[in-house]
Amino acid sequence: MNDVIKKIEETKIIPVVVIEDVKYAERLADALCDGGIKCAEVTFRTDSAKEAIKVMTKTHPDMFVGAGTVTTKKQVDDAIDAGASYIVSPGLNPDIVEYCQQKGITIIPGVMTPSEVELALGLGLEVVKFFPAEAAGGLKMIKAISAPYSNVRFIPTGGINTTNVGEYLSFPKVIACGGSWMVSKDLINGEKFEDIKMITAAAAKRAEELK
Repeated sequence: MNDVIKKIEETKIIPVVVIEDVKYAERLADALCDGGIKCAEVTFRTDSAKEAIKVMTKTHPDMFVGAGTVTTKKQVDDAIDAGASYIVSPGLNPDIVEYCQQKGITIIPGVMTPSEVELALGLGLEVVKFFPAEAAGGLKMIKAISAPYSNVRFIPTGGINTTNVGEYLSFPKVIACGGSWMVSKDLINGEKFEDIKMITAAAAKRAEELK
């Protein structure tokens, strides 16, 4: 297991962030760190992603920041240039996986079928994202597709919230969960960073209880 995966497993809950304006990046990082989760997955769903990662890694050097929704080689390059520690993609594109491996950055691609799990194994991966988790059958589906593959572990993302995160994390083959409930766009754009801090603190406490 590499150091990146170890850190993700230790964190347990990964805030999945969509930042529409880079001006919020530093304050968001403050709120997450003050709430007890020094980690974020900043998604490339907006044009602000690269600069947001730069700001967060520069102002919070002890923070563990990944790049999410990465689907092109250019985005891989942008994420690395911005200081991202790891890459997450919504699906499994062998070209992107191999490009990340060539660049020496950890890649966690999304899967939702046994065939995709086998493809990931063939590419030398042992940790994958299960996405979209709830829509794809939730924990029941993870248990079903993980049964034949003893060495594969999962990071479910999509529909994870305070109600079901504990159930997911209780399964040994789930090392962490990605979620946006503490960093919703409404909270960020509404500059409700104190609320983000409090919700993050509750999530951090829950993660600690489940270790």
